[in-house]
Formats: sequence, C-alpha cells, structure tokens
Amino acid sequence: MTTMTEASVREFKMPDVGEGLTEAEILKWYVQPGDTVTDGQVVCEVETAKAAVELPIPYDGVVRDLHFPEGTTVDVGTAIIAVDVGGGSAAPAAEQPAAGQPAAAAPAEEPKTAGSGRQPVLVGYGVATSSTRRRPRKGPEVPVQQASTAIQTELNGHAPAAPAGAERPLAKPPVRKLAKDLGVDLTTVVPTGPDGIITREDVHAAVAAAVPAATEPQVAPAPAAVQAPASYDTTRETRIPVKGVRKATAAAMVGSAFTAPHVTEFVTVDVTRTMKLVEELKADKEFTGLRVNPLLLIAKALLVAIRRNPDVNASWDEAAQEIVVKHYVNLGIAAATPRGLIVPNIKDAHAKTLPQLAESLGELVATARDGKTSPAAMQGGTVTITNVGVFGVDTGTPILNPGESAILAVGAIKPQPWVHKGKVKPRQVTTLALSFDHRLVDGELGSKVLADVAAILEQPKRLITWA
Repeated sequence: MTTMTEASVREFKMPDVGEGLTEAEILKWYVQPGDTVTDGQVVCEVETAKAAVELPIPYDGVVRDLHFPEGTTVDVGTAIIAVDVGGGSAAPAAEQPAAGQPAAAAPAEEPKTAGSGRQPVLVGYGVATSSTRRRPRKGPEVPVQQASTAIQTELNGHAPAAPAGAERPLAKPPVRKLAKDLGVDLTTVVPTGPDGIITREDVHAAVAAAVPAATEPQVAPAPAAVQAPASYDTTRETRIPVKGVRKATAAAMVGSAFTAPHVTEFVTVDVTRTMKLVEELKADKEFTGLRVNPLLLIAKALLVAIRRNPDVNASWDEAAQEIVVKHYVNLGIAAATPRGLIVPNIKDAHAKTLPQLAESLGELVATARDGKTSPAAMQGGTVTITNVGVFGVDTGTPILNPGESAILAVGAIKPQPWVHKGKVKPRQVTTLALSFDHRLVDGELGSKVLADVAAILEQPKRLITWA
C-alpha cells in the first residue's frame, strides 16, 4: 500500500451502516487501483452483523489504493480505500507490506476541530476505538506475558502503567470494561483474537494465570507456552467461522432465550376456506403482479388479532421497569438466506391494505433472498411470523426476536381427515404456535390472540367483520 501524503488524496472510512455496529467484513471490491469513480458509485460490498450492504463513495476521483483485501474484517472508522480527488499521483511507497498482508494507511490531511485536537468526522461515520494502523498477526514465536495486574494493584495501590510509547492494545469496549472490573492491565494480556484483538477469554485467562502467583508471591511466574491450534481431519470435518449475520443471530437468540420467559401455545385449524380465498385473490385484477399466498392472509389475520388485543404488541423496558405498548405494528417476517436467518420487518403493517401488504411482503422476500436487506429494515420490529411450513414441518416452538413480545410459527398446510358439518372429510389443516413473553403476555391474552388468528383463518370473512 502506498503512503498518501497529498492533500488531494481522500481516505474513505468504513461507516457505521447500522446502529451501534463496530465492524464489517469486506465481501467484494467493485473497483481496483487506477479506476475512476464518481460520487455515489458503489465501490464495495460489506457484511455487518445484520446484513450485506453496498457502500457508495462520497466523491469523484481516481482509486489509488485498496487498504484491505476481500475477506478482511475492518473496524468502523478505519480507512478502507484511498481516492485521488485532484488527479495527481500518489507519493512513492514508503514500505512494501508482506505478501497477503494489508498495510496501514496514513490518514489524509484534514482540518482539525477547533480546540479538540481531533480529526472531524463525517456525520454517520463512527470513530474507530483504536488507531487505523492494524497490528500484524501474531506469529507462533511471540512470547507470552501473563502478569498478575490484580495482585500488583492490591499490593501497590494502583495498576502498573503501560510503558511509554507502547501501542494501545486492541480490544472492544465490553472487553476493556471487563478488564477494568477485574483489575487486569490489557498491555500484559496475550491476544488470541483476529489481528491481535484481545477477547474476553484472554482477560479471564490472565486472571486465572494470576491465581498460582497469589499463593506463592516469591516465585516469578514462568512464561506459558503458546499452544498450537488444534488439528482436525479436513476430510471428516468442516469448520465454518461464526461471524456476520450468523454470529449476531446466535447472540440474539441466546440472549432472548435466557432473558424472556417463553410460553408457547398451539392450535390446529381448518384453513380450507383460506386456501380457496388465496386462489380467488390470485385471479383478482387488484392483485395483478403481486404475490398472493397463505402467508399474506395469515399476516393479515395476525394484524387483526393484534388490533383486537393491543396489549400483546408491547416490549419490556428493563431499565425503566415499564411495559411499553406499541400503537403501531412493524411486522417481522423470518427469512432464511445464504448468510443465515434474518428478520426484516414491514414498517406500519397495521395501516396497510391487503394489496399494499402483499406488495410489501413480495419486496421483503426478494430483497432478503438477494442479500440486500438493509440494517434499518431489521430494526424496530414488534411482532414476528416464522413460516416453518415451507419446509414440510408441522410446527415449532419459536424463540422471540429480542425486544418483541410474541412470535407466530406457521406449520405446513396439508390435507387431513377433519370433522366438517358432522362428517369426516379431507380438509386443508395447519398447526399454529404462538410463543410470547410471559412478563408481558399472560395465558389469557396469549390464548385470545392465537384463537383470533385461528378463527379468521377458519372463516376469512372475519377479516371484514372484525377489521
């Protein structure tokens, strides 16, 4: 990577494309050094913990350098591409990086904020918690120093100061807080995370290493040996790094399962009339070009049930110890994508007509399958539907989307023997499962909502009489 010293060279930094995101992985570059770019042109695609997003460049110029290769995870606020906006040539390279290793970019000259001594930041762009220089990957010969900062703090009354000129350890804010609470000096912790980032496990390892030293303070702790990564038979196992959407989904589901007390209720319902209505709507000119399927009517049935039982559409505010009842419905639809399960939502679904709801559902599904769902589309949901029936599954016990009070699982619709008008006949039947947060929704309220959805699907004319 070349060192940019000219005022005409602009550094484009990794923006925070969602709320509170700290990093993103570069999936694909659409430009190369020497290419001409214009304001608004998409230069790369990145994957955050929420979705894949295309990044446009905010100015015209010529690409001088791509600071990171595809597949690299970059902190928000770190420069990822240099563009010459004046048409000049870049300064000669000060140092050539090793093959396959990204090099750090020197920040372009920009005016400082008066009195702050810090570089101004574009609105919407986060500031990296660490320098834009990336620490080289740790090799196997790096010595391990597991000093007991907690003991030193107790003996000396303060934590040992970092050596002058030492590089600030790379760690995310939650890890720094953990280290502070445990009295661990991050400069003494051996990082095992990608690119030398200190993880929570590293901090706990440092504390554990300090325990033997506490029992025998006169003996200096011996350096621990660096453990070689565990080997495995690649012909019998495949290991997939947990990152991006899958990592965020896993964290959210674990947090939800162990925070909200889940209750799940089930009902099996005859949806023969709903299936007939679906066929009729497909032939209706008002739905021409729109995707009409059972999920559309199930979504509308849930919206009507929420209107009749508004207290189910709520969230739990732990900090304020309040129940927040929402007077709008942002209806989430769980979608399986190549990058994992995501739950975009239809904003203000309660105010949409049936054709408008069909249009929104079609756009949501198409965008999710293309991997273009924006982070904003996955924020602010209030209630969710997950359609496990498309996989031939009868039903399930879905886990709540974090911050929501209820989620409806729809099972497979298939012909079954059913008592209809006093006779056993083959009817189209499905099983619905409603999971809800028992802090917000008691058994009576949850039962009423599920019963209303079932009643509408059994007699779709209730969409008119109850709406």
